[in-house]
Amino acid sequence: MTEDARFEDGGEKPVALRALEADDVPVISALVQDAVFPITEMSWDRARRRFAILLNRFRWEDEGRKDGPQRTQAVLVIEDAMKVATQGIDRSDKDTILSALALEWAPGEDGTGRLTLTLAGDGAIAVDVEALEITLKDVTRPYHAPSGKVPDHGA
Repeated sequence: MTEDARFEDGGEKPVALRALEADDVPVISALVQDAVFPITEMSWDRARRRFAILLNRFRWEDEGRKDGPQRTQAVLVIEDAMKVATQGIDRSDKDTILSALALEWAPGEDGTGRLTLTLAGDGAIAVDVEALEITLKDVTRPYHAPSGKVPDHGA
């Protein structure tokens, strides 16, 4: 990211961010926290070395709306994916809905590393990458969160 976000940049504008450095990952992580997605919305294109998830992202950046909490569909893309592994997920159950808690970066040697998406219920998705490159882009207009509630972790 090249500059700080400004208050004027918020509102109804869609999120479109790219993380190329370790310091950028916590920003993406905060925005995907509490995103939910069907297990069928994950894809890994080995030939293009791209792992992607279509998320129903909670709009934390606009939590205080008078008309209630909102979500939007967003695409999380991890480029240069060399290997994808899951833990605690039954990939054969196509009805599974997953909930994202955090995205973390663990650097390796020569720019390589591992991105781990921690999921509610002790699940995780690990993506080994040749270089850090993540994009998060909203692809729909915001909609009212079906639950009508803000996610709560009992803090």
